[in-house]
Amino acid sequence: MIFSTLGRYFFMRYISTTLWFFLGVTSLVYLVDFSETAGRLAGLPGYTVKIGLLMTAVRLPFILQQTVPFIALFVGMTVLITLNRRRELVIARAAGISVWQFMTPFIVGAFAVGLMTMFALNPVAAWGQRQAETMEADLRGDPSYRNTLSIPWLRQSDGKNDIIIGAKAVLDNGTTLMNVVFIHFDSQGNITLRQDAQSAKLEDGYWLLNGVVERAPGEIPVHKTTTQVRTNLKQDFVSERLAQPETIAFYDLSNRIAIAKSFGISTKALETQFHSLLSQPFLLVAMTLIAATVSLKFSRFNQSRSVILGGILSGFVLYVATVLVKAFGSSGVVPPFVATWIPVVVALAFGATILLHQEDG
Repeated sequence: MIFSTLGRYFFMRYISTTLWFFLGVTSLVYLVDFSETAGRLAGLPGYTVKIGLLMTAVRLPFILQQTVPFIALFVGMTVLITLNRRRELVIARAAGISVWQFMTPFIVGAFAVGLMTMFALNPVAAWGQRQAETMEADLRGDPSYRNTLSIPWLRQSDGKNDIIIGAKAVLDNGTTLMNVVFIHFDSQGNITLRQDAQSAKLEDGYWLLNGVVERAPGEIPVHKTTTQVRTNLKQDFVSERLAQPETIAFYDLSNRIAIAKSFGISTKALETQFHSLLSQPFLLVAMTLIAATVSLKFSRFNQSRSVILGGILSGFVLYVATVLVKAFGSSGVVPPFVATWIPVVVALAFGATILLHQEDG
């Protein structure tokens, strides 16, 4: 069906409608996110409208990636309802074409959009999110400002002394820390020194601290432009320990999972992100089947608008369930593979079952 004239026509209708939806959603998201960014960062020193526009632009792919399942749902409903009202699907069915045959181009289109999201949009989104975090951290680097972002703490030990490291922001996959604090302990667990720095960069065998204030018990604080703190932490370990899965491109996830396992770091969040991206094309197919279950029934049996609303609600419930179970997978409550694939498989089975019932009774 996909290679026939009618199949190509349906496929191109789906793709063109998808492009228009992407254009509309992109414009809306850009305006909303720019307004939110301006309201959140306008009071910071160094913020300008140009910086706000640039931050929104680089973060746009990351936000757009979250809307793709809903775009697939609304595109499917829009295309099928339009074809129904123009009696094109009626003519197709009169010609002996079953619902599965004329749905094939839409399923292939949804799967193709999912592949594009996985292989093209996700790497750009991961890169853009890292750039946006870097730009925001630079703006929030002013000492008078205190970010409330919670970052996991690190601990390094050489057998004699322990150092606890915390920061307000993490950049460069964990190798650069902003608004950082180093707390030194002796072998008895007593605090011997506290170092507050504007930034700390992990080099080969040491941390390079900039804008440092050192405080030792009973002594006057000492200000230093730069100082070094020896460390046995490796850059790969710190990167895996602090990197956010959402900022890692799909191409790099498998390698990062292998590296994290070699260090004994939990890979649940990385594996969940990997399987979530891998299941994206099938999730869009499920959204398309859900769209078909309500759009076709609306036209053939003259159902009310509540049926269309039910389709939107069903897609929303599927998306929420996917995000919720994904959180369970990242925390280790549910195996990552199960957490990401079970909702998609259930949705596919649900959509196919409803279509079978409508088609064959």
